[in-house]
Amino acid sequence: MQNLTKNNRRAIIDMGTNTFHLMIVDEADHVLFKISQAAKIGLAGINKGVITQEATDRAVAVLGGFRDKINEYHVSLDRVLAVGTSAVRNATNQAEFCAFVLAQTGISVAVISGQQEAALIYEGVKRAVQMGTEPALIIDIGGGSVEFIIANAERIFWKQSFEIGGQRLLEKYMTTDPIADSAINKMNAYFQEVLLPFHNAYHQYAPTTLIGSSGSFDTFVDVYFMNQFGHFPNNDEVAFGLPTGEFYRQYAQLITKNRSERMEMAGMIELRVDMIVVAAVLVQYILDNYDIKNIKVSSFALKEGLMSQKQPFSSFMY
Repeated sequence: MQNLTKNNRRAIIDMGTNTFHLMIVDEADHVLFKISQAAKIGLAGINKGVITQEATDRAVAVLGGFRDKINEYHVSLDRVLAVGTSAVRNATNQAEFCAFVLAQTGISVAVISGQQEAALIYEGVKRAVQMGTEPALIIDIGGGSVEFIIANAERIFWKQSFEIGGQRLLEKYMTTDPIADSAINKMNAYFQEVLLPFHNAYHQYAPTTLIGSSGSFDTFVDVYFMNQFGHFPNNDEVAFGLPTGEFYRQYAQLITKNRSERMEMAGMIELRVDMIVVAAVLVQYILDNYDIKNIKVSSFALKEGLMSQKQPFSSFMY
């Protein structure tokens, strides 16, 4: 029976542009192990449409560590689902990157589209947040892309993936630290232009609640808890409310502090300290330009959505 249980385990790997996530689950989807580690595969190449050799080496190093954990938990390779998102799907050397990863680690990468990514994020968020019948706006800010989803508990009304992720914005706009007011103004003008499809969808469905999906939103919550309560959230909690006033308090600090000063903010982690600035500018743009009254945060995102994808992983589709 023990061997059968082990054979039914699955490993899910979310190969994000900035961070790789590994989650190992049993046959009942109970999480046995999870870890997030910076790979930064978008660094220096994201706006050129390539994954550099240095980034490839970092990816293989992280995935090699993941492979050790996968072996430790006796998960067979045919029950490993590794997905590549924005940096991989937009890379001109995507095929070479995936082939090298497979050769070095034995892990096969399924490259998903932005639409697939948005749909899977929705599935993950639904596992954490009680959404109700009114449309809500889900935003997932990744390193390469940002997914906007308007949905309720029953279905998705509209979704789109925009290639405006944190690493892209960081390299394009944040040329000083602290970020310059002129850079914020340029980013806001850019958002107004590129997010026109969302603008139209917003006026059609009129969501009043923003649900932030993992990533930078987790850090907003951590900073809030440390400031308000003096401790981090309980590990068992997966859904949170974030007062809009608290977000604006953090925003004012994030855009005026340099990196070392941001690291001194209680709740800040090095994994987020750079990208959180441009992420906060994007959230501020949404709050300032749309009638969003509430902010919720889901600790669940893409990898939890992938939990609903059962065997065979080799024919993964969504």
